[in-house]
Amino acid sequence: MNSSNLKNTSADSKNKNPNPQNNGSQNPAKNPPLTPSQIVQNLRSSNTKTTSTPEPNVAKSAPKSRTKSSTKPTPKTAPKSKPSTKSTTTFHLKPIKAKTNANTAANATKIPTKSTQKSIKDFAPKMRMLKKGLEILPSFEFAGIKAGVKYKDRLDMALLYSATPCVAAGVFTRNRVRAACVEYNIERLKDTPYFHSVIINAGNANACTGERGKKDCLESALSASIALDIDFHSTLLASTGVIGVPLPMPKIKKGILNLAKAKGSSEVCASNAAKAIMTTDTHQKQCALEFRSKNGSKIRLAGIAKGSGMIHPNMATLLGFVITDINISQKLLQKALKKVTKNTFNMISVDRDTSTNDMVLALSNKTAKNELIVDERSVDYKSFVQGIMMICDELSRQIAKDGEGASKLITASVQNAPSKRVARKLAKSIISSNLVKCAVYGNDANWGRILCAMGYAGVEFPKEKLDLKITSKGGEIIIMKNGQALQINEKKATRILGFDEVSIIADLKNTNSAKSAKAYGCDLTPQYISINADYRS
Repeated sequence: MNSSNLKNTSADSKNKNPNPQNNGSQNPAKNPPLTPSQIVQNLRSSNTKTTSTPEPNVAKSAPKSRTKSSTKPTPKTAPKSKPSTKSTTTFHLKPIKAKTNANTAANATKIPTKSTQKSIKDFAPKMRMLKKGLEILPSFEFAGIKAGVKYKDRLDMALLYSATPCVAAGVFTRNRVRAACVEYNIERLKDTPYFHSVIINAGNANACTGERGKKDCLESALSASIALDIDFHSTLLASTGVIGVPLPMPKIKKGILNLAKAKGSSEVCASNAAKAIMTTDTHQKQCALEFRSKNGSKIRLAGIAKGSGMIHPNMATLLGFVITDINISQKLLQKALKKVTKNTFNMISVDRDTSTNDMVLALSNKTAKNELIVDERSVDYKSFVQGIMMICDELSRQIAKDGEGASKLITASVQNAPSKRVARKLAKSIISSNLVKCAVYGNDANWGRILCAMGYAGVEFPKEKLDLKITSKGGEIIIMKNGQALQINEKKATRILGFDEVSIIADLKNTNSAKSAKAYGCDLTPQYISINADYRS
């Protein structure tokens, strides 16, 4: 996938010592013993160095990520916004409050035990996927309508819209033959600081359409600016479908007007948008999650995707759209999307074909109340990357499971590899092999095909250490140990492979680096041939 390489800007904030009276000497003998209130103050600031010897570990007990630049004493009142007590948004770490009561002051001088000491992980909010979709973001609106672009009596145009301007990021196909909408979006992301909408059509790729395709993109953006009353440059475009056929612009322009009229924030509007971007998909693909920022603000992320055939990204007819309300700079949004796409959408394969139209777009209207994220070292940025990784991983999984004609999801996991690159290459090679796909379809534990796929992945790995097993809800079967094949129970193997989700796990047992990667694919069935043989008809 190609994406703009944007340099990250970050401001380093230097913390001041809240106890300046302790800075004047390095000699412990000249400093009086710390009072209980001073010890508590030290617990709240990881930057304060304790120069007295009685409590050597106290200053280390608070995690660095809790430190903020401040010369103010410990606040006596609770923060304005408290984290929710729900399981999806609860912080692990509670603020340490100063205890001034005479009966409890002695307890404040105790050195924290190992069980009470907190690390950076304790700041990570609890995240889980919600059984919802785009509608969890009421600051966005959506629509899906029947425009008749190609299909009769089905949804085939979609709109994602925010009245509040959004920063945007994009990652695009590496296919050298790129659709007009891909070229258009790349230019827009270079020149435009904010966006309001994304217009998507299904049934026509607007690829290999020459100058007319470029003009159609401009005309579509102009229609959106009129229908939505927004700036001409603030619309991004996406198309999927048949290559080489010009867009039916009268239908497209009328469709954009109807999208503007139909838009809303309801579950129905969100579902219609997710359905309208489908081509050979058998069902819509949506997911969403929430978490709390460091200051307690609720952050929402949601995504929809389209993909079933021509899936072998660096991208491939795969469209993904992630929306969020997080307050983040455009540069860090782009950085996060590029990092996440490399480990999710680029780790799936259905048929080894790379499309002309692949793209993943992310938009944030920054309406959440978290502090603006400009530093990739911040807790909020790391939490956001975790969240968008979960969204994109789930969409990738749904795409692979819905591969054209597929009856099974294949997950290849490579563990304890010498490098992340080796792990990714091996996992992707396993799920991309047509012979492996056919073996899984036939419930055949043909481990030789797995080894063959790993062998031509283009990377070196310790074959003599390889452990290989296949798992599913039906159990697991070990088929190789330390590079040597084992005698297996064929009936047990057939039963395990008979489930609709099968995992192939390769352990290289390299404990020095212990890198891992996961890739999603699907089996290859006769129905795949039928679907693609009849596609244009």
